[in-house]
Amino acid sequence: MASKIIVSGAAKGRFRPVLEKIAKLHSKNSFSLAIILGDFFAVPESSSEEDDSNLLALINGEVEVPLPTYFTAGKYPLPSSVIEKLEQSGDELCPNLYFLGKRSTTKTSEGLRIVNLAGSLDPTILAGVSKDKYLPFHTEDDAKALRGANSADILLTSHWPADICKGSKISGIEAPAGEQHIANLCLTLRPRYHFSTTSDAFYEREPFFHRPLESEPDTRYITRFISLASSDNPSKQKSLYAFCIDPTSSVPLTLPPGTTACPFTIAQKRQRLPDQEQSFSRFSVPNGGADHHRPSKRPRYTKPPPGPQECFFCLSSSKVNTNLIASIANDTYLTTAKGPLTTPSTYPNLPSPTHLLVIPLEHSPTLSSISIPEDRARTYKEMHRYRRALHSFLLSRPGEKLGAVTWDVSRAAGIHNHWQFLPVPVDLVKKGLVEAAFKVEAENEKYPVTFRTKDIGDGTVEKGDFFRVWIWMPADEDKVDGQDNGGGLVADVDGGEDGEEKRGKQK
Repeated sequence: MASKIIVSGAAKGRFRPVLEKIAKLHSKNSFSLAIILGDFFAVPESSSEEDDSNLLALINGEVEVPLPTYFTAGKYPLPSSVIEKLEQSGDELCPNLYFLGKRSTTKTSEGLRIVNLAGSLDPTILAGVSKDKYLPFHTEDDAKALRGANSADILLTSHWPADICKGSKISGIEAPAGEQHIANLCLTLRPRYHFSTTSDAFYEREPFFHRPLESEPDTRYITRFISLASSDNPSKQKSLYAFCIDPTSSVPLTLPPGTTACPFTIAQKRQRLPDQEQSFSRFSVPNGGADHHRPSKRPRYTKPPPGPQECFFCLSSSKVNTNLIASIANDTYLTTAKGPLTTPSTYPNLPSPTHLLVIPLEHSPTLSSISIPEDRARTYKEMHRYRRALHSFLLSRPGEKLGAVTWDVSRAAGIHNHWQFLPVPVDLVKKGLVEAAFKVEAENEKYPVTFRTKDIGDGTVEKGDFFRVWIWMPADEDKVDGQDNGGGLVADVDGGEDGEEKRGKQK
C-alpha cells in the first residue's frame, strides 16, 4: 500500500509556521508521516526571546504536531533543554514529534525503511563511530555502519553526495561541495529517494539508475535526489516536497523519462594476496608451472544469498506475505508461519495454529551481524518482548495447559535471522520430553553438537554457527525457571573444542 509522505527543509526555529503549513496540507491529503530536515531549532547565534518561548511551548506539548513527524540533527548543536527532554522521553520531544538522531535506521509501521546520516563530517576523528547522538558531527565510520542496512526507501543526509550533479542537464544552481562518504552510502543503499537541504535553493536532479547487482542482472534500482531550501529562504524557493511511495512495489521494468546513469562510483582496487598462486588452491603447482596430471576446471560459481528485495522476510520485498503479519514493532515484527507445524485442530482453544515467527526488520543472517550495536541490542530485547507477550497470551486462554518452545538457528551463511515460536502441551515440558526430543533428533541426524544451558544474549560472543532453544511453561507448574532472562539450551553446530563449551556466560 502506498504511503503519502511530506518532507520539509530546515525550520531554523520557525517550527510553528512549518507545522501549521504541514497541518493544513495534511487535512487535505492525509499524510502517513512528515520529515523535517536540517536544523529544526533556531541557530544559537541568532536565537531570540521569542525563539526561546516557542521552544518551551513545544517541549511542554503546547504546540500541535498534527501527524507523526520526524526531525534530524542539523549543522548546529541541539538546545540543552531539548537534549534533556529527549533523554528522559526516549527521543520523543512531544506528542507526535520524534528525533531521528544523526545516525539511524528506522522502519515505520507502513514498512518504510528510513536511513539517516545527519550533521557534518568531523575530520578530527580518524576512526570509529561517534558516541554522542546529539552532537552535529559524524564520522566516515558512521556512514560505513549504515551500509549494513543493505537498502533504504528514503535516505536523509545533511550534506550532498559528491558528484551528484555529474551527468545532469539541470542548471542554474550553485552546488555545494559534496561528500564522498555520502556518495558511497547512497551507492550502497540504492534508496528510492535521497533528501538533503540547502539554505536558499531547491534542487531536484533527474532520476538516476544504479549499476545492476550480480544477483539481479536485469534490475536497475532508481534514485531521486532532492534538496529542499530552508523554510525562511528569502527567494521563496521550494521548501516542502510531498510524494507517494509503496515499499512493497517492485522496481519498474522501464526507466522514467530523463533518467541518467549513476553520477558517482566507488573506486575499489582488488587486493592481491601475498602469494596468490598458493592461496588459490592447495593442489596448484608452485611457480606457475602447469599440472599435466589434472585437467583445468572452471571455478564453480556460487550464487550470492538473496538480498532484501528477494527475501521472504523483508517487509520491503514484494515476496513477503503481508496477510500473515500479526504485529509490527520498532525493530521486529510477528507473523504466522507460512506452513505451520500445527493445525486449527491441534489446539482448538487457540484462535489460530499459533506457529509464529519473530523476525528482525533488518536483513541480516544473524543477530550478531547487525552492524550497529544499539540496533542489535534493541532488536534482541524486542524479540524477547514478543516471546513473553506470547507466553502471556497462552496463559490467558482457558481450557488447555500449554507451554511453549522458541528456537533460533543462527548461521553466518543464512539469509534473514528469525525465531520460531510453537505452543506445546505443558505435560511434555514437565516430563522433559521436549528437551529430550531436540537432543535425540540431533543424534539421529548425526549433528556433532552438545547442548548446554547458558545465556549468550544476542550471540556476539559465539564465534560460529549455533542452534538455541528456549523451553517455557507457566510459573505455577513444577520445576519452572521463573527468570525469563534470555538464557536457553545452546548447541554449537561447529562442534566446539574437544566437546567443551568455552564461550558465553554460563547460567
